[in-house]
Amino acid sequence: MSAAPDREPIGVIGTGYVGLVTAAGFAALGSDVYCVDIDEEKIRGLEAGRMPIWEPGLEELIAEHRERLHFSTELGPALERARLLFVAVGTPPTYSGDADLSAVHAVVDAMPASGRHALVMKSTVPVGTGESIERALAEHGKGFGYVACPEFLKEGAAVRDFMNPDRVVIGDGGGWAGDAVEALYAPLDAPIVRTDVKSAEMVKLASNAFLATKISFINEIANVCEETGADVVEVARGMGLDDRIGPKFLQAGIGFGGSCFPKDVTALKQLAGNSGYHFQLLNAVIEVNELQKRRVISKLQKHLGSLVGKEIALLGLAFKPNTDDMREASSLVLSSRLQGAGARVRAYDPVAEDEARKLISGVTFASSAAEAIDGADAIVLVTEWPEFRDLDLADAARSMRGSLLVDGRNFIDPDAARGAGLVYEAIGRPSRDGAG
Repeated sequence: MSAAPDREPIGVIGTGYVGLVTAAGFAALGSDVYCVDIDEEKIRGLEAGRMPIWEPGLEELIAEHRERLHFSTELGPALERARLLFVAVGTPPTYSGDADLSAVHAVVDAMPASGRHALVMKSTVPVGTGESIERALAEHGKGFGYVACPEFLKEGAAVRDFMNPDRVVIGDGGGWAGDAVEALYAPLDAPIVRTDVKSAEMVKLASNAFLATKISFINEIANVCEETGADVVEVARGMGLDDRIGPKFLQAGIGFGGSCFPKDVTALKQLAGNSGYHFQLLNAVIEVNELQKRRVISKLQKHLGSLVGKEIALLGLAFKPNTDDMREASSLVLSSRLQGAGARVRAYDPVAEDEARKLISGVTFASSAAEAIDGADAIVLVTEWPEFRDLDLADAARSMRGSLLVDGRNFIDPDAARGAGLVYEAIGRPSRDGAG
């Protein structure tokens, strides 16, 4: 399969979630894509068709357009064949909360003097990063163009999001590079936001901070519902029908996690602080998110008393369904706090066990939900994997030593759970201690 004649070849630096999905998406649109990563094992695996991440549809998309995808640990092939180099390296938080830009700076330092190339920043960076990069490039006479083009890919739906974006944000100072990026995205027929670099950088941080705020808000409402007897699921349904609010991200639960929301909320708070502004709202968003996990422990103690020696089954480990990503997953905090309280923890996740084993210690990993549940004093549903909706609740009730189900995602039907003989506790929903 050859490249489409009117499609520009591109380079992609970094083959994580963002880089691989971006590469596969542009290959599907007809571009030859030259992927670069310093991890030789990862590159060899990609050449052999092995995926370093689990993302629905990605492996199939890469296999379908394999002839347009080229993988290397060297920058040379990408520089030789492509003008646009999409940067998709990690920018994890440091201990201070600032973004670690060392990988970004390493990319900039590796660029040669050139008047024909441009860096297209997909990595999430603080506002002002593009300006400093452009200054550094100019000071070293490298002549690179620069475009801020933040990503808005949801893990678990990243391929679909690439092909059907809500918008494409392109920040630049004018010139050929911004126009070339816009032409690459044109076949997707999405709204294009052409703006300056700083505003493009802020769009990404502000978007994720707002969504995280919405989650923390509905979790606060859920906590008030528990005190008043209202049902947060019904409240959210009524709220979401207002088109000024909308139904998305109004699902109460045990808090957000993943590679974006915690990092970006903290980064925006830190950016504001570094600029002399105290972003009070985001402090509350972060605090509420942490408190939600503690409430799960309180619910367990309410029914079980001391957790010493209790067997607790965690269903789901990834931070959300349809991914194996364990970054900032609620299960990390829960497993640690449960063990700290003296409980014995067994866990099951249909996809994320391998990643979880790298981060969680002292936990017994089960090969199925039924195995995790067998003999447990309580179940905590942590990740709303579709298969958990089909659990045989009556069988679960029979196999458990106890009868408590804490539904951390309001995912299980309460009447079905109680009808099966389980004591059902959810987030922000009326609690009835008796079964049935």
